Amino acid sequence: MFPFSFEWVWDAGHVVFMGGLWYALGIIGLGMTYCIIKAVIDTSKGNGGHHH
Repeated sequence: MFPFSFEWVWDAGHVVFMGGLWYALGIIGLGMTYCIIKAVIDTSKGNGGHHH
């Protein structure tokens, strides 16, 4: 069952599930985006692995 399927009915259960799913995916996506941008910035500054 997908939202583009003609059998889809937006009842309370689907709204809560899809809302929670997209909330969780948004948090994960924002976290990964932050980590990737921070890694690119640190690499371009040359702050690599000199923490010994």
